[in-house]
Amino acid sequence: MNYFKKWGVWSIFALLILGCDPNVTYDVVILNGAVFEGSQEAQIRQQDIGIIGDQIVTLGTLSNPKAKRIIDATGRVVSPGFIDLHAHLEPIFELSDCESHIRQGVTTSLGGPDGRGPLPFGHYLDSLSQLGVGMNVGFLAGHNAIRSKVMQLDNREPKADELQAMKDLVAQAMDEGAFGLSTGLKYLPGNFSKVDEVIALSKEASQRGGIYTSHLRDEGLSLLASVAEAVEIAEKASIPVVLTHHKVIGKPMWGKSDQTLAMVDEARSRGLNVVMDQYPYNASYTGISVLIPSWAGAGGNDAFIERLKNKKLRDSIKKGIIYNILNDRGGDDLDRVQFAKVSWMPGLEGKTLKYWCELKGLAPTLENGAELVMEAQSNGGASCVFHAMDESDVVNIMKHPQTMIASDGRLVKLGDGHPHPRWYGTFPRVLGKYVREEGVLRLEEALYKMTAFPAQMMGLKDRGRLAEGMKADITIFDPASIRDLATFEKPHQYSQGIDYVLVNGKLALDASIFMPIKSGSVLKKE
Repeated sequence: MNYFKKWGVWSIFALLILGCDPNVTYDVVILNGAVFEGSQEAQIRQQDIGIIGDQIVTLGTLSNPKAKRIIDATGRVVSPGFIDLHAHLEPIFELSDCESHIRQGVTTSLGGPDGRGPLPFGHYLDSLSQLGVGMNVGFLAGHNAIRSKVMQLDNREPKADELQAMKDLVAQAMDEGAFGLSTGLKYLPGNFSKVDEVIALSKEASQRGGIYTSHLRDEGLSLLASVAEAVEIAEKASIPVVLTHHKVIGKPMWGKSDQTLAMVDEARSRGLNVVMDQYPYNASYTGISVLIPSWAGAGGNDAFIERLKNKKLRDSIKKGIIYNILNDRGGDDLDRVQFAKVSWMPGLEGKTLKYWCELKGLAPTLENGAELVMEAQSNGGASCVFHAMDESDVVNIMKHPQTMIASDGRLVKLGDGHPHPRWYGTFPRVLGKYVREEGVLRLEEALYKMTAFPAQMMGLKDRGRLAEGMKADITIFDPASIRDLATFEKPHQYSQGIDYVLVNGKLALDASIFMPIKSGSVLKKE
């Protein structure tokens, strides 16, 4: 499609209606761009944009406008800034300029996923507002953080007073601006919770207009049951549900995305608001503890180390690790488990579990791999990339109309550790690989999944679209060259093809040069 053809009749109509006040001086004007306004039905068409302060005040035709800064967007797509519905913002006090996200075109991120929301919630947001941030950020209340505060890492159901205490913390976080509740039911201590507990807490978020996002209880052999659990929560708590970083993990489950997507469709046919987000890679990133049976982690790492001293328990833990490697995280190939962040042995970063076996003079067997997993966790754990997904499932999920794009990426300093490439490349990868090169999505489809769709889920009324009166969060990119450069081998590489990023009307990326101006806002649920 030629997005730069002459306007014809529509342009004349727009000119007559919108016009241009010759006395207006804009702060920023964007001329000649192929504008995607953001709505699901929107078509890309050439328009100009006038910005004063943090708002779009004119969208249409601008003839000889006066402006402090004029950007010629000829040959470029002008989009609402990308909205990342699943971002790990834990390092934001050290990396408050948010460069690794802004360079992907992201202007708004939702933090606190996987049950890891901040506590105390309101104080955290106040501190962040005083610091200043490079992009707009909002946060979810985190189930794991709340459960840990009330019950530590105990493997049991909450008592009545404990459940009430958790409900009170969810309610307080919502009242202080949380956008909803997140769970990490694969992780400690969320994996010890029953569905009734999650429903009770989700009701607190639902009553205050929040959403529920879930790292499912399992994304491997028990994936279908885990999706069913999320649908049950949507129904019984009357809450919009996001199956976050939706994927199919482990060879035995490859191809099952047809079934999970059918479950989403069935839930929606009954009036339930169940949607998904996804990162565009066939490898996941999480702690090596995901390989360890959940019961073995109860009480924390010291308790885990004590269990290893008991031969019977150690053997049981080892069998569980082997089972998880085989079925969930890479099959029988230890090269599929790649170390990313290892504080106690940085030389392992970027290397694999097979490499570590060989480094220690061990055959790369599942048994030896399991022994080293226990050693790694005893040393304090490690973050790993698990190459355990099939590309056909990635594409199948991406094409579904109820799937948004989200990075599951962490703010990162260039050169720090060996992260997942999604931390640098998620959004450009979709636009380069899956739109331009492979045609999996149309450009408008992809942009909707990155902008208006997540804005709608967050309830953002003034972001996610380009229209007069909306906040001037804007990403300008070259559709012919945009692509990710970060790889699993060399992840610390910024993407190419993004020329300008405006956050609240200020240039955070100017002709591909990062500007650490911190013009973002700390957002609160209205």
